[in-house]
Amino acid sequence: MTPDGTTRRPGDGNHPDGSPLHTALALAAVGVPVLPLRRGKVPFGNCRACKGNACGGRPTMKSAGPCRCPAPCHAWAAATTDPHALNSIQWEAAWRHAAAVAYHPGGAGVTVVDLDDAAAIAWARATLPATRTVPTTRGEHWIYRGVMPSANAVRPGVDIKSLMAYARWLGSGTGVMAALPDSVRALAVKEPSTARRAPQSLSAPLTGQGGACPHRTPTFLARGITMAEQRITNARTAVHTTVYRTFLAVLSTHGRCGCLTNTHMERLFTAAQVKGETLRHCTDAWTNARTTLGL
Repeated sequence: MTPDGTTRRPGDGNHPDGSPLHTALALAAVGVPVLPLRRGKVPFGNCRACKGNACGGRPTMKSAGPCRCPAPCHAWAAATTDPHALNSIQWEAAWRHAAAVAYHPGGAGVTVVDLDDAAAIAWARATLPATRTVPTTRGEHWIYRGVMPSANAVRPGVDIKSLMAYARWLGSGTGVMAALPDSVRALAVKEPSTARRAPQSLSAPLTGQGGACPHRTPTFLARGITMAEQRITNARTAVHTTVYRTFLAVLSTHGRCGCLTNTHMERLFTAAQVKGETLRHCTDAWTNARTTLGL
């Protein structure tokens, strides 16, 4: 059974011979994006051409598109379900020296709450809904169905691994997977500081807001998100630019008062990915829009 807990998928992803490559191929065959890890549970470094992100990354807002390097570069972004890539000569050396297999939780449609010690496990049992669990060296992975931004050290001994992150594959675990709860999403939300909420913290004031919440009713925000989704969906050319400008417009209107949630962001990301944008591009576009507005 793979990270999403569906029983229609085979076993625990491990091949009888136990090699990292065969485990990776079994997982990839059922739609779980995988990558090799070297000793220390870390990804293999970028190749010479991609070192220091000289290639532009996978991708960045400044690049025309994702890096096409065939090697297992760029950490979590190297995760793939393509058996030809996994079996390619460019990946051969990595598999030969691989100590373990990792997967991209966000790409598999799940979120991993990484509990690093007994105290963190005790906190989770008292606080979070029960779900599928996987034992780790020192703690447990609690796996929920759904994706969200990843975040480290959300509390002592607790990391969240989902979008733009990787988790070590340690088997399918036990228990029934629950939907990603708001209590987990809330762990990654940082309260904005007073300085950031003040109008003078922006490079230019946002028209009509003046530091106060402009949403007299929930309908205003809901309509804005729907219109933004439609703008992305209707794009026929310059999708990269449309996504960025749409994110910028949404954040300029709704981004200062704290009403935007991860659910709103995921709706916009989903619309962009349906148009062919990568998760990395969506994340970079969102971050760049926030930076432009001083958020």
